[in-house]
Amino acid sequence: MVKRVSILGVTGSIGMNTVAMLKHLGGREAFQTVAVTGGANIAELAVCARDLGAEIAVTAYEDRLEDLQAALAGSGVIAAAGEQALLDAASRPADWVMAAIVGVAGLAPTLAAAQAGATVALANKECLVSAGGLFLEATKKAGVPVIPVDSEHSAIFQCLDANAGRHPSKFILTASGGPFRSWTRAEMADVTAERARQHPNFSMGLKISIDSATMFNKALEMIEARWLFGATSETLDVVVHRQSIIHSAVAYSDGAMIAQLGLPDMRTAIGYALTYPERADLPVETLDLTQISRLDFESPDEARFPSITMARAAMDQSELAGAALNAAKEAALVAFIEGHIKFLHMFDVVAEVVERLTPYAPARDLRDVFEIDRTARHLAAERITKLTA
Repeated sequence: MVKRVSILGVTGSIGMNTVAMLKHLGGREAFQTVAVTGGANIAELAVCARDLGAEIAVTAYEDRLEDLQAALAGSGVIAAAGEQALLDAASRPADWVMAAIVGVAGLAPTLAAAQAGATVALANKECLVSAGGLFLEATKKAGVPVIPVDSEHSAIFQCLDANAGRHPSKFILTASGGPFRSWTRAEMADVTAERARQHPNFSMGLKISIDSATMFNKALEMIEARWLFGATSETLDVVVHRQSIIHSAVAYSDGAMIAQLGLPDMRTAIGYALTYPERADLPVETLDLTQISRLDFESPDEARFPSITMARAAMDQSELAGAALNAAKEAALVAFIEGHIKFLHMFDVVAEVVERLTPYAPARDLRDVFEIDRTARHLAAERITKLTA
């Protein structure tokens, strides 16, 4: 039976790897592509739409519609643009949707896909970090499963699936520690964005690489784990594991710990989400245990990386705490990249914004999420201005 699929955010790294997996696992004979969406990279969006034979391709930018139409001329693929077009594309009937639009812009389209009845392969962090309660309520109401695509959450999902019905006593998220794992705060004080992007294990985009350097990426993953698995600040541990071989683990009350291991390759998690509950033959190298000389583990230093402490506090509050933390982090990250503030200032900006907005009421709908997002960005801008004065 042909599976109907859509890819929201097809031109990013997750989206492109999803395209590769679709082709590897049978292409058009196994999958009917309903919709692909993207941003400003019109050429790549059109190539993906043509390759997959998508019914519709959508760019988020209304002023790029004519460019997309020209790029798709003669293909039979419908071209559309703008926010409403994104929602309409996400709402088209599909069996499975890859939710890979970056940022809060991915919230509404991913919700629309879930409400339309599609299984959600979730790569967008903000759906859970900023609107976890609302998002899971919507997916539960629609009766659709959510399969995480982040390697750490995919690992926990796989460990839990192998032990269905047995609730773990601990969830263990692993972290590479980033490029400054062993640096002192004094050594980190004057690092540049270019230096911060030099991840020891992965080749990633600028923003995600810097998020790894501050460990804010792990902070967001902690909040995601709360909503995905029911983890609490007491039952969730973060362990720095610089080799990135163990992707995450769960521990049970009988002393057993179940972990998912593998070479760092996002195609494993994407392929697993695409074929779940089956496991397919993927073009991924199998880990050779005899070639591993050692596996190292250590606790993160929350004095040097207070992002972990902030995440623990946010886990004990409503999703709006996560929305505020994420928005302030994004504003601080841009300011650092543009050279307006220093590396350590990012922690200060986020901490002040989150504190000023405490306490957090439960989110009633997405309007509450977007409002706290705007407010947090405004407060972050105020703090950044003071730092640069």
